[in-house]
Amino acid sequence: MKPIYLDYQATTPVDPRVVKAMQPYWEQDFGNPHSEGHAYGRQTRRAVELARSQVADFIGADDNEIVFLSGSTESCNLALRGAVNAAQPKSRREIITLATEHSAVLETAQRLNRNGRKATILPVQPDGLLDLNSLAAALNHETLLVSCMLANNEIGVIQPLKEIARLCREADAFIHTDATQAAGRIPIDVDELDVDLLSLSAHKIYGPNGIGALYIRNRPDLRIEPMITGGSQEGGFRAGTVAAPLAVGLGAACAIAQQELEKDDQRIAKLTKRLLQELRAAFPALRIFGSQESRVPGNLSIGIPGVLGEQLVEAISDKIAISTGAACATGSPEPSHVLTALGLDPETAASAVRISLGRFTTETEITTATTALRRAIETLTIGD
Repeated sequence: MKPIYLDYQATTPVDPRVVKAMQPYWEQDFGNPHSEGHAYGRQTRRAVELARSQVADFIGADDNEIVFLSGSTESCNLALRGAVNAAQPKSRREIITLATEHSAVLETAQRLNRNGRKATILPVQPDGLLDLNSLAAALNHETLLVSCMLANNEIGVIQPLKEIARLCREADAFIHTDATQAAGRIPIDVDELDVDLLSLSAHKIYGPNGIGALYIRNRPDLRIEPMITGGSQEGGFRAGTVAAPLAVGLGAACAIAQQELEKDDQRIAKLTKRLLQELRAAFPALRIFGSQESRVPGNLSIGIPGVLGEQLVEAISDKIAISTGAACATGSPEPSHVLTALGLDPETAASAVRISLGRFTTETEITTATTALRRAIETLTIGD
């Protein structure tokens, strides 16, 4: 039997309903969506535009504010690079972001910094939340864009984005949010959050790998220079033939998530609470990293003093699939940059494991997983 899957923040299985929606566009409806001179192209074009509408509805946007691309990494890159490269006046060259951001944002900001722009990386508090006063102090006449993840990919912490956006408006700065880990877990409305740019990815919401979107608010002063040129697709923001089956999959995943978000979250939150309570009862010294109040359902970033996270993940790998942190950082010898940003010492950071539940997690699986985790931790503790 396969291990119980509890790594939903790394990726999610594709919902069978999404697979069904995509299937025709691999086979009979295979036309190029940009070939509108014949029925094949027009049929596929309609499917792509329906998907665009589904994504827009999911986040409260207009259809023409959605750009399809390969995933959140490209989306974050286009948001940051595109805004900086198109900025007017050029004196507005600063990007402000957080020390706990995904590497797609941090590395992009750092590269822009090396290329003559300016990147300011703000620290976070021990619970992972941004101190709004530090942002207010950092904003200045050079600040073009603030990029802040809505929900963290390792510790699940939800940032106070509405308050962050308010400070950005007061400083006449744009705001981008990487909503990859928030999408499908908490409600998202771009107008309520008051963001200008938003990134998301299908494979975190039970859709296919290889497709994501960037929301770009309709406002004349927000200019985005494309990174990929060679055609006028996607409103000129991203050249290349849209992968129609994948776009359909993203649209279907968004529609299902919008419909079932409340039901999913209530069930997942209940299972997560049960798992945490049982582990805490067995191991009173257990630590949970990041805010426990401002957190997406289904995320547990925990550590047991004296137990290395990598050893625990390996010890139970035949029974449960969990991780030590972000999938993009796997293999790195360095402690998680997210956990060290919380002020944790290397030993404590090295104890962390990330357990993430999802739509298909069952009560039986949680019972089995709890038993397996307890036995593995006890074995590792005795071994020391």
